[in-house]
Amino acid sequence: MSNKRNIGERFQYMGNWFSQRNNKICILIVGVLFAAAILFAVALNQAAEDEVPTSASQMVYEKAEVTAILSDDAEADYENAEGRRVGTQELEIRILTGTHKDEIMRPTQIKFSSFLLNNCNVDLEKGDNIIVRIMTDENGAYYASVFNYDRGMVIGGFVLIFFVLLAVLGGKKGIGALLGLLFTLACVWFILIPALIIGLPIIAVTVGIIIITSVCALILLNGISEKTWCAILGCVIGVITAGAIAALVGHITPINGFNMSEAENLILYGADKGLTISGLLVCGVLISALGAVMDVALGIASSVNELSLQNHKAKAKELFRSGMNIGKDAMGTMANTLILAFAGSSLNMLILVQTYDIPFRQLINTDYICIEIIQSISGAMGILLTVPIVAFISARLMTREKKRSLK
Repeated sequence: MSNKRNIGERFQYMGNWFSQRNNKICILIVGVLFAAAILFAVALNQAAEDEVPTSASQMVYEKAEVTAILSDDAEADYENAEGRRVGTQELEIRILTGTHKDEIMRPTQIKFSSFLLNNCNVDLEKGDNIIVRIMTDENGAYYASVFNYDRGMVIGGFVLIFFVLLAVLGGKKGIGALLGLLFTLACVWFILIPALIIGLPIIAVTVGIIIITSVCALILLNGISEKTWCAILGCVIGVITAGAIAALVGHITPINGFNMSEAENLILYGADKGLTISGLLVCGVLISALGAVMDVALGIASSVNELSLQNHKAKAKELFRSGMNIGKDAMGTMANTLILAFAGSSLNMLILVQTYDIPFRQLINTDYICIEIIQSISGAMGILLTVPIVAFISARLMTREKKRSLK
């Protein structure tokens, strides 16, 4: 009895030791990735410090409070604006931030109007908080114009509620998912976009960001294990496959970044910094497909791992078949999710298509529609191909690890 207890205690000690070591390895890998990302971001930002500031960056936006409505000729427009008020307001405001803090601006000093257009309805009342643009001329005289409502607190609270729900309901995994999400967004904003602007290779940089964020996000979510590495490998292959499909179809069509609606502005303001436009379509497909492909990859890897633990005699072929059967359920739902996400983002355009009764032959050859189709279908195909890739990798790796442990 004592021998069995000693053996059990030894196994428990070994399990605890491996778990602690596993946690240390997780912290080490994630720490290295965080440090590398920060250093790269700092280097990119230092390279951008020598650039000439743009006119947009020199505009000053400050918070303000409406202290009085001095005149208001706006009326409800039920014919064209669904009852929204259209007209002009003259305001008295108090600046809340910046160098003009606590200053009161009145029409005796400047004409301060908020035009209530039916497509930009800023209908103000006394006490409303707004964002104003302060513009100063060469003589030092300044004036302000209404930019929009001050939505910062509402949006910030909304995001905070999401973070809290994810952490509370998801527990440790929720916190890991949150950290992974924040790391991914930071990499896109502080590394990917600055790197593209200064002319670094678009596809190479995007693939590098995908690899780094996949490794970091999945390790934070699930720790280091066979299923994590299977999910990472399958995720990277699936996303790159989606990008390759988009690049191939775009080359045949031909469709590339120059067909995108923002291409003209990007050429005017970004080409002198080194920005290349042609690869942005593929870059967008890679980024947009990352989340859905990561979800599918981890789901299949976890399923195959659980089947392997429950049936130690299962062969690689059987695990692969089971992973494919499980993945078939995820294929349709995740592909639908990705395609419907693109459709939802283009809903206004689709409504205009129906309204103008655009002929199908014209519609299907429009740049905007072709780009949306290529992006959504390429992402969906990336998801479809991720399932067999992850199922195969997981089945082979977990069977091999099982044989090694038995020896």
